[in-house]
Amino acid sequence: MNILDKIIIDKKREVELKKSIIPVSQLETSVLFNGRTLSMSKLLKNSLSGIITEHKRRSPSKPTINNSHSVEDVVLGYQNAGACGISVLTDGKYFGGSLDDLIIAKASVNIPLLRKEFIVDEYQILEAKAHGADVILLIAAVLTHQEIKQLSEFAQSLALEVLLEVHNLEELEKSIMPSLDMIGVNNRNLKTFDVSLDYSKELAKQIPDEFVKVSESGISTVEAVKDLQQYGYQGFLMGEHFMRTENPGKFAKDFINKTIT
Repeated sequence: MNILDKIIIDKKREVELKKSIIPVSQLETSVLFNGRTLSMSKLLKNSLSGIITEHKRRSPSKPTINNSHSVEDVVLGYQNAGACGISVLTDGKYFGGSLDDLIIAKASVNIPLLRKEFIVDEYQILEAKAHGADVILLIAAVLTHQEIKQLSEFAQSLALEVLLEVHNLEELEKSIMPSLDMIGVNNRNLKTFDVSLDYSKELAKQIPDEFVKVSESGISTVEAVKDLQQYGYQGFLMGEHFMRTENPGKFAKDFINKTIT
């Protein structure tokens, strides 16, 4: 069993436990549930840099990335840097995040927020909406075609945008449908954690032009961003690169400024 399999088993158990404690009706009466959502896809289409930053404390491959900065300081730094959006890790066991991080981010900034989570149930989409997310992530590697359709259509019914993550052509072909806004190619193999930008380059032409193309993970240089832009990518989700520094916002600002000059 690989790490992704373990995460999904734990996630399904976690969701069932949450359902038994917090009813859907409670999520639907959240102050944020009927709030206006912001479009990440539109920002990416009109951005010169397309950088999506991330708040992440740790990962299965890196036990400590950054535990020294508050969510508020990090996300404010990212907004001031000119990021098109912020990905907020909400998985606790493997990434050290929580839905509280999402709420704090929502209260701190006014740019689109992506709930970065292993979504396997509509309940998690309701959670995302109730805690201030504008975008949800669906991972093709852990979902069937029908599950992607059901979850993405449900998200859009709540005015949430959908970023669908793929890693290979098989995942892409089973996933293409009108209820997606963005298609991301993860350059990190979630089963082995190996990283290569070739995954994005090889799949670029296979992603229909009506979707905003996003390259995820393993991006650490301005040259890589400019190279991937030639393949039609408009979004670049950078997780660990900024979080590993002593001032994520400052490093993000320097990086973004270099991409647009």
